Amino acid sequence: MDDRDLEAFLRARGVQAELLRLPEPTPTVEAAARVLGVPVERIAKSVLFLVEGPDGGETPAVIVVANGAHRVDYRRVAGSLGISRRRLKLAGPAQVLALTGYAVGAVPPLGYPRPLRTLMDARVLAQPEVYAGGGALDALLRITPAELLRVTPAEIVEVAGPRPAAAQA
Repeated sequence: MDDRDLEAFLRARGVQAELLRLPEPTPTVEAAARVLGVPVERIAKSVLFLVEGPDGGETPAVIVVANGAHRVDYRRVAGSLGISRRRLKLAGPAQVLALTGYAVGAVPPLGYPRPLRTLMDARVLAQPEVYAGGGALDALLRITPAELLRVTPAEIVEVAGPRPAAAQA
C-alpha cells in the first residue's frame, strides 16, 4: 500500500484530512517537523505493538498514536491493555508492513487493510491539528485529532512519557 491507497481510503470514507506530498522524505518525527516548520508536538506517530498470548502465540496487533514530543512508554501501553509488560513487544519492519500495509516511517493512524485496535495518547488531543504518516516516506497526513477520533476506533489513554533529552527538538 502507499499514499494513493491512503488517499482513496480518505475519499471513500469522507475523512476531512489532507494528504501532503513533500519534497523530501520524512521518516522520523524530527524530519517531519523540520520539513513542515512545526514543533514536534504537532507530529503524531503511529507505533505498532504485538501482544504475546498466554500460550506464547501472538494476538492481534495494537497501533498506538502518540504525540511526537513524547516517547511511548511500554509499561503504560501494557497497563492500558490489561497485560504485563513482558507480553508486549514492538513490531519489526516486516510485521509493520504485513499488518498495516505501510512501511515503517510512513504508517498513517488509519486506513489499514483490516481494523486494528487503536490507542491514542491524550496529548494528541491537545493539538489543533496533527501531521501523521501519509502512506509514503515523502507524504504526511494533516488531520484534526477530533476527525481522527471520529473515523477510528481509538481509545484515549495516557501511554506517553517524556522523551530522552538527546531526542528532544
